[in-house]
Amino acid sequence: MMKPTASNILEWSERLGPDFEALRRDFPILQQTVYGKPLVYLDSAASSQKPQAVLDALLRYYSKDHANVHRGVHALSERATRAYEKVRDQVQTFIQAKHREEVIWVSGATEAINLVAQSYGQRFIQKGDEILVSVMEHHSNWVPWQLFCEQSGAILKVLPMTDRGELDLQAYRVLLNERTKMVAVAHVSNVLGTINPIAEITALAHAQGVPVLVDGAQAVAHLPVDVQALDCDFYVFSSHKAYGPTGVGVMYGKKAWLEQMPPVKGGGNMIEIVSLEKTTYQPLPYKFEGGTPNIADVIGFGAALDYIQAIGVENIHAHEQDLLTYASERLAAVPGLRLIGDAKRRSGMLSFVLDDVHPHDLGTLLDREGIAVRVGHHCAMPLMQRLGLPATARASFGLYNNRNDIDALVAGLILAKRFFA
Repeated sequence: MMKPTASNILEWSERLGPDFEALRRDFPILQQTVYGKPLVYLDSAASSQKPQAVLDALLRYYSKDHANVHRGVHALSERATRAYEKVRDQVQTFIQAKHREEVIWVSGATEAINLVAQSYGQRFIQKGDEILVSVMEHHSNWVPWQLFCEQSGAILKVLPMTDRGELDLQAYRVLLNERTKMVAVAHVSNVLGTINPIAEITALAHAQGVPVLVDGAQAVAHLPVDVQALDCDFYVFSSHKAYGPTGVGVMYGKKAWLEQMPPVKGGGNMIEIVSLEKTTYQPLPYKFEGGTPNIADVIGFGAALDYIQAIGVENIHAHEQDLLTYASERLAAVPGLRLIGDAKRRSGMLSFVLDDVHPHDLGTLLDREGIAVRVGHHCAMPLMQRLGLPATARASFGLYNNRNDIDALVAGLILAKRFFA
């Protein structure tokens, strides 16, 4: 076989895709042992690990460029402002937003959903109106709507799912009516890994004039996202699940909605003129961004986006789908193990139970083997009630995982079965 040379290395790279084993070395945290065992990190759905490029960006900002943004005429402030606003442009490109001012900085997907619930709700939802939320939502896409309903007298309706773990679109068609004022649904379930048909969900809602909010926290680092193709009205996600720092997230909203929505957080940066009688607000996106923002972590998130785009989201998705197929086969062969959910389209995660072993006990034993998985209700209690389970264990993949990690998980599960027999 011909060996790659300087002249054909790009062609080889494009044909073979990225070297994920080499990329694994970009994550310093993975180069450690836990209880004397090599760390096997299978909890990326809770929070992904950070590549060296992100760590370097944070150190560089604090070492060279730190200053407040938008408010200074000195060199450091101007440099910080340019770096900070550049990331807004990166996000616009990453999710294919039509306008850069449709990208609003928040602390995470949770704050983004709360912002939409309070701001859109205040302007457009009244007592007796209905908000439709799917049964598979994370609490972050339940509780803000419940709070708003308690405040406003609006009614929360539940979109059910099938036994396979897919949203019931027949029921959805029936639930949509003239009283529906918002549909809130996850792009990817954080428990089942189900990839929901967002474009179809949005089209059905829009046919009745209903806007759609999509929780994309489990999607943006794992599959391509084009908000214009999805045609959703709001799309929210967090940096820390996409190889970036904690404390930063994005609320994308269509400009036509955002221009009509009132700010819900007052303070510096979002104001235009303040007088004793009245305050007027900055235009988009700043009217929703009161106070000193999380500058450093926005810039760190920019480094994470650069890293993801250099690899290619399509390549990451293909890599994780290979791991999902391999893991599904290996785990299904473990005696007494039951996989939860069987949707046709799934992202790179698997939830499971093992005989009568409580997931917390299972997670504790796996931890002693250096294997990090998530256990519990995964902040999705309504879904657990639908499944008839108190908790599950969940293994979720990132670009740094490989088949050896899955083999280690299977070995740990077999050990656990013997231990708890």
